[in-house]
Amino acid sequence: MGTPLPRDPIADAQRNWERHGWGDVAAPMAAITAIMRTQQILLARIETVLKPFGLTFARYELLALLSFARSGALPMNKASALLQVHPTSVTNAVDRLEKAALVARSPHPTDGRTTLIELTADGRSLAKKATAALNAEVFGKSGFGDDDVDHLIRVLGTFRRDAGDFTDD
Repeated sequence: MGTPLPRDPIADAQRNWERHGWGDVAAPMAAITAIMRTQQILLARIETVLKPFGLTFARYELLALLSFARSGALPMNKASALLQVHPTSVTNAVDRLEKAALVARSPHPTDGRTTLIELTADGRSLAKKATAALNAEVFGKSGFGDDDVDHLIRVLGTFRRDAGDFTDD
């Protein structure tokens, strides 16, 4: 991660916003910028843990999603919707995972237009190992207190719902 800075550049940016007459949006700018920076920090931690498994977070998410599916398989379009990514991103992830023999494509048994992605035994095993590592090294050591986690889930969930990310409560 490098050497910590002697002061918070986002707090500096907030003061600069205020000095330039944008005080009414200085705090939201700082909050949004802090969320973006936090995402970078968390993603770097996750990618570091997944690298020894030969996975990126995007590929891990697909393996994890398939491991939660009852049959271990999902239509590609359903995986795309559940992961909230463009179908091309799923196709790219499947291409790489298939090359590594972690997933396999197969035709849908009743819909000839649909391709299923199925987790292989190796894919299931790797997903299990990668999940254990993430649980131990990232999710179990998030750096957030329990109350903070609950608050973040509520605040970010409300924002995502209001932004149209999902509809249920």
